[in-house]
Amino acid sequence: MDILYLLIPLGLVLLGVAIWAFMWAVRSGQFEDLDGPAHRILMDDDEPKQTDNHLQNKDK
Repeated sequence: MDILYLLIPLGLVLLGVAIWAFMWAVRSGQFEDLDGPAHRILMDDDEPKQTDNHLQNKDK
């Protein structure tokens, strides 16, 4: 029963830290664009890299 005197305040402190972290994330804009990164990974705008061998063969 004595452990409750430790666990209840500890639980309240951890709850306060979790609420603070969530509020910080909301205020700093962490949840602004949820769809952007999901769609950006599907965009293939990288050009293939050309090696020196490929460039030399193209000149011939």
